[in-house]
Amino acid sequence: MKSILCERLGIKYPIFQGGMAWIADGKLAAAVSNAGGLGIISAMNAGPDYLRREIAAARSLTDKPFGVNIMLMSPHVDEVAEVVAEEKIPVVTTGAGLPGKYTARWKDAGITVIPVVASVAYAKMAVRAGADAVIAEGVESGGHVGETSTLALVPQICDRVDVPVIAAGGIADGRGMAASFMLGAVGIQMGTRFLCAEECPVHSNYKDMVLKATDVSTVVTGRRFNASACRCLKSSFSREYLKLEYAADTTAEMMEQYGVGAFRKAAEEGNVAEGCFFCGQIAGMVSKIQPAAEIIAEVMADAEKLMKGSVIWEK
Repeated sequence: MKSILCERLGIKYPIFQGGMAWIADGKLAAAVSNAGGLGIISAMNAGPDYLRREIAAARSLTDKPFGVNIMLMSPHVDEVAEVVAEEKIPVVTTGAGLPGKYTARWKDAGITVIPVVASVAYAKMAVRAGADAVIAEGVESGGHVGETSTLALVPQICDRVDVPVIAAGGIADGRGMAASFMLGAVGIQMGTRFLCAEECPVHSNYKDMVLKATDVSTVVTGRRFNASACRCLKSSFSREYLKLEYAADTTAEMMEQYGVGAFRKAAEEGNVAEGCFFCGQIAGMVSKIQPAAEIIAEVMADAEKLMKGSVIWEK
């Protein structure tokens, strides 16, 4: 198989690891990059010192390219945007908005800019703002989600932008990868599958919940007040959240306050009562804890068997 993504980014396989907040650290990113994919560190809502430490940690473990994911709603976004430029990170992925404010600075530093988008309109705006590629993320994904499924979203975005498209959302194996290529994507991004990587720092309670999940183990919260909808595992927290969200006297401010710190409690503390466990719909396909390199090898081997003799067409 051939992919322009590999040639442009200097990676062996067209597989991105999702930039999961409180989870995607320098150790996980390095493991994925060493295995031939593109590991990604999450800048989440942390400040510049945290990001510099994780970048240094990744560089101590790999000499391969890796990226940083920046949430544009972070209170520290200006500072971390400058950090990635100063550190000359090869790739920056972004979420929760469009990175037009920072694109020129990043490109001057030689950074490839790849926003995560959940609609055709956002994809087109991202390209107009200078994006080098886009990650088309369907509603099946864990964490913050849009409205459209990956199967419907990816080909529509591929048809309407002239940059490479990476598919994300509901992808966990070679079948998902091969399907993404048939839809027009040149690579994939996986988050949930890497939750059970040996190198993933997430709490063991979190991994256990993923391993026990089925196809109906997730739910989307946060839709009522046009807030940022999130897909997570069904839990005590998500049940109480939904109950409060749709109560007659609930306000948007109440919901915002209720969710503060819930994801950190899940990822770092494994708090099954008060934590929000972000997870995609493919959790039921994740059956074991294994090294990141083994995950990537399995996905690639299965995809290659399905697509033997095929070529991923370049734009």
